[in-house]
Amino acid sequence: MVFPFGLQTILIQNIYRNPQNSAQTADASRCAVSDVEMQEHYDEFFEEVFTEMEEKYGEVEEMNVCDNLGDHLVGNVYVKFRREEDAEKAVMDLNNRWFNAQPIHAELSPVTDFREACCRQYEMGECTRGGFCNFMHLKPISRELRRELYGRRRKRHRSRSRSRERRSRSRDRRRDRERRRSRDRERSGRF
Repeated sequence: MVFPFGLQTILIQNIYRNPQNSAQTADASRCAVSDVEMQEHYDEFFEEVFTEMEEKYGEVEEMNVCDNLGDHLVGNVYVKFRREEDAEKAVMDLNNRWFNAQPIHAELSPVTDFREACCRQYEMGECTRGGFCNFMHLKPISRELRRELYGRRRKRHRSRSRSRERRSRSRDRRRDRERRRSRDRERSGRF
């Protein structure tokens, strides 16, 4: 199979099933699913997929799950790998697998900057188009899970950098800016 050059992100189509969207009784009334149960369900799903992607295919830089309702976005998972080869390997393998009794449909995606693809109104709690918006409504993971999954990487990076010689002031300032941006993204529920 020939892949386009330079793509590190894969799209796994419609893999996340939001229990709130499917929690209906036979008479079409909704079953109550608490916010806590929703977050626990989502965190378990996210951790399972993230961990498997890293263990089987390579380092994951970023993973996002769409919470939109439109058919072309509902339950989509975007995984950005550090290396293109890892993304290609994941697509080849995942298309031969199943998840929750459904075949997996994976493809390379040109999306690399999720900030540009996200609905800014949704992030501020003001999207008037609701779940049918054509911009991504990204579902955030809990802070604890974020620390667990992405914190491991920071600890490894810090221990390596401590053993290096002292950095110049400009590098220190750049690193401080990056940390502030990262903290701001974490506070806003984004990677």
